[in-house]
Amino acid sequence: MSEHAWLVRAVDLATSSVAEGGGPFGAVVVRDGAVVAEGQNRVTRDLDPTAHAEVVAIRAACTALASFELRGCTLYTSCEPCPLCVSASLWARLDRVVYAADRDDAARGGFDDRAFYELFDRPRTAWAMPVTQVVTAEAAAPFDAWLANAARTAY
Repeated sequence: MSEHAWLVRAVDLATSSVAEGGGPFGAVVVRDGAVVAEGQNRVTRDLDPTAHAEVVAIRAACTALASFELRGCTLYTSCEPCPLCVSASLWARLDRVVYAADRDDAARGGFDDRAFYELFDRPRTAWAMPVTQVVTAEAAAPFDAWLANAARTAY
């Protein structure tokens, strides 16, 4: 299938998600010209603020491929990924992300991610939700344990 066809599939998933009580977002993970997994926004349906279509598709693709990495895969999504979904895509090590609608289209639909993009440009001290560090003597213990574990899976 062509890139356009994969995007049409993502848009179709987004449209059907609305009819099924989900948000208007859909995503498809593709490798070697074949669907690995698909996802639809399930935030309100599943009461999970992380269940964005891209994250749902990434989770399903990782399960299908029995890997936490999606090298060699492309994520096609109905809309420009929000910061959460871009981060998930980076952590999954996707080769590419291709989207149809952009953040302005999302804002018109009531999904304005600009506030999050702008927030990351400001110092944390200016955020409405405090994100602060409290140093404890044990803070580094998990990383020490990780480094000492010869059987760890590097990522």
